[in-house]
Amino acid sequence: MSTAAATPADPYLLLPLRQRILEQRLGVRALHLHRTGHPELSHRFVEDTAENVYSVSKTVTALAVGIAQAEGLLQVEDLLTDHLPAPTGGYGQGVDEVRLRHLLTMTSGSPVLGFLDAEREHENLTAHLLATDLTAAPGERFEYSNGSIFLLARVIEERTGQTLRDWLMPRLFAPLGILNPQWFTTRDGHTWGATGLHLKSGQLARLGRLLLDRGAHEGARLVPADWIDALHAEDAWVATGDPEPEAARYGFGVWDCTADGAWRADGAYGQFLLVLPAQQAVLTVTSHLEGRAGAEILRAVWEELLPQL
Repeated sequence: MSTAAATPADPYLLLPLRQRILEQRLGVRALHLHRTGHPELSHRFVEDTAENVYSVSKTVTALAVGIAQAEGLLQVEDLLTDHLPAPTGGYGQGVDEVRLRHLLTMTSGSPVLGFLDAEREHENLTAHLLATDLTAAPGERFEYSNGSIFLLARVIEERTGQTLRDWLMPRLFAPLGILNPQWFTTRDGHTWGATGLHLKSGQLARLGRLLLDRGAHEGARLVPADWIDALHAEDAWVATGDPEPEAARYGFGVWDCTADGAWRADGAYGQFLLVLPAQQAVLTVTSHLEGRAGAEILRAVWEELLPQL
């Protein structure tokens, strides 16, 4: 980490990154930088409106799992079938071996990934997932999946009698000042969990700071600190097989980063919560980058901002 004397004055800290974003047309909409002991820094390239944060929603659902575990509603090593009843016709082959850990790490082995129109618009996606035979043993391989995270949302709903969004209102959203978040639901009214949460960039930045501060917010404990640690613990990471270095390992709803010690929440088109423990910082990025990899934004951050922190 640079010494204070070598660190650029705060108002100019984001300038090199902002310039690269514009020069390379990276589609970034807003930047928010929080550093422990420093003023908040932000820059908006466009008006701040509530936008879909896509798969950053998965990280929020992972936080919900940790809160539910602390309340005694579930354990991460529980079997899925301990919480969701069998559909008509029974569970698909192998489903009775899936644990919540497998859902968090997207290693359940289910071929129902929740990306096809027929799956997204299914009249009972829960039953469809539970009734479908696995194509790999749980824990055997990683396959990126909206379906796995949706099932975690359904487990919490089954245990609490509330949608995931409503259950999180007094536990997470309201304490963070996020008073009426919109979150897409399935046809039968269940919170998607995996995608579809809509937030303004400033609201998303509060979630980022919560990750950096290990689940604490303004002196209140919203998420157990040991659960935040578990999201990116060494025993949580699974190899994805992706040739992109920024996508090589996935944990409990978060991704490993090439920058030393960094990890992130990551949504389509360039939505990021970049947690930088060594720098005691978190950078929130909202974007609409089409046709190019979000890793281009990450590399811009590593090269233009990280050396200055």
